[in-house]
Amino acid sequence: SIQPSWPCVMTVCARTTDTRVIVFARAPVAGAAKTRLIPLLGAARAATLQQMLIERTLTTACEAAVGPVELWCAPSALDPLWAACAHRHGVDAVSQCDGDLGARMQHAAAAALAAARRVVIIGTDCPALTAADLRLAADRLDAHHDAVLVPAEDGGYVLIGLKWWNTRLFSDIAWGSDQVLAATRARLAELRWRWHELPPSWDVDRPPDFARLQASGLIPDLDATLFA
Repeated sequence: SIQPSWPCVMTVCARTTDTRVIVFARAPVAGAAKTRLIPLLGAARAATLQQMLIERTLTTACEAAVGPVELWCAPSALDPLWAACAHRHGVDAVSQCDGDLGARMQHAAAAALAAARRVVIIGTDCPALTAADLRLAADRLDAHHDAVLVPAEDGGYVLIGLKWWNTRLFSDIAWGSDQVLAATRARLAELRWRWHELPPSWDVDRPPDFARLQASGLIPDLDATLFA
């Protein structure tokens, strides 16, 4: 398995509010992680980057302290790597269901909202997302909004927060395209839901994004990461 060389301090996530934070993550397996960056980084380094992004995202989610954090894993939470990662951060690991991203997000949102009044869903591709962003998203849901979004600069979104779920939000959307945000806004308008948008952020998918990440200093030096 891949282990980061930088310290992973276990954090205890807040359990006092009625908001669930769901982190969607794909296993950092060489050849299957960050595939669009493999031509630049190579399969092993791309997988290491994925591991580092997962660790940073979980740290951010727990530091936000808006509610319990769940790590929703693909392809399966049964991999020992996920158990170790969840233990480091004091979170629960859950397997994503089958289907496209929309089906998997819908399943996660429905499960969370069956047990809590609000859910905030994030991925691991946006290291610029902060604990303050998550707290503000939860606050907007408390302030008479049905949904909250953090747009991505590439036309998607890096966070969605909900008080309710509806299949229209997640079905028949061209995931991975630059039309995801526009389609989601249209669905929210159709549903007559009140939503709030926080300032846009950026994610790490392609070589220019990696150059931006390196310049940002948001994660440690990739080449200093060790393999175990």
